[in-house]
Amino acid sequence: MSQHRSLKGASTITAKRNVLKRFERVELLKKRGQFKEGQKVVGLPKTKPDV
Repeated sequence: MSQHRSLKGASTITAKRNVLKRFERVELLKKRGQFKEGQKVVGLPKTKPDV
């Protein structure tokens, strides 16, 4: 009997995420030079992940 495709292991799922967590957005904005230390992390601009 074969295994259902939705039950595959997490290591085989490598979908591209288009939504970043807040800490990932802050790191990305710091790298781009758009975020300064001491700036509020609420209301960050939308960012697309680097390819």
